[in-house]
Amino acid sequence: MPQRGRPRGFDREEALRRAMVVFWTQGYDNASLADLTRSMGINAPSLYATFGSKEALFHEAVKLYVRTEGSGIWEQVETAPTARAAIAHVLRTTAEAFTRGDTSRGCMIVLAAPQMQGANAQVCDALKAHRQANGCLLERRLKRAVEEGELPASTDCRALASYFVTLQHGMSIQARDGASRETLLSIADCAMASWNALTS
Repeated sequence: MPQRGRPRGFDREEALRRAMVVFWTQGYDNASLADLTRSMGINAPSLYATFGSKEALFHEAVKLYVRTEGSGIWEQVETAPTARAAIAHVLRTTAEAFTRGDTSRGCMIVLAAPQMQGANAQVCDALKAHRQANGCLLERRLKRAVEEGELPASTDCRALASYFVTLQHGMSIQARDGASRETLLSIADCAMASWNALTS
């Protein structure tokens, strides 16, 4: 027999995708159980039976976001021919990803739980870890660029990586506020135009 409360024809992956959109749009704390169950087309007992808790559902939704809507931005950092090309790819792909679809939501990893105080600590820590991992990835690529002679030995790779990650996070907020793809691409172009000054 199906689990109690679970509707006939329940599609777990589709329900998870809908939950992802709720969390992405409203943030973790603002997404109520009623919002989630209504969007997912299930009731509270089904949510708990299938996903365990709201927090567990959120962590699954983040994983889904990373492999679907958030994919393609950071994956080529290590394989790009130069560090400059890697950063240009991150910023331009960010502009495209954050303005995909009818509603610009920015980045779920950046915006789903921006406030640490009074928020769910585990959720905040998980998202912080995702963000820090991207910064570390970029820093490693810049250090490799120094070793390969693309960047001078005096380059502060950590500061430079932090600068571009901060810019990418800002593009997420711009997208949430309604910035067009053209605007975000212009931001990316401005950042890359400053590359020589930043790396000299």
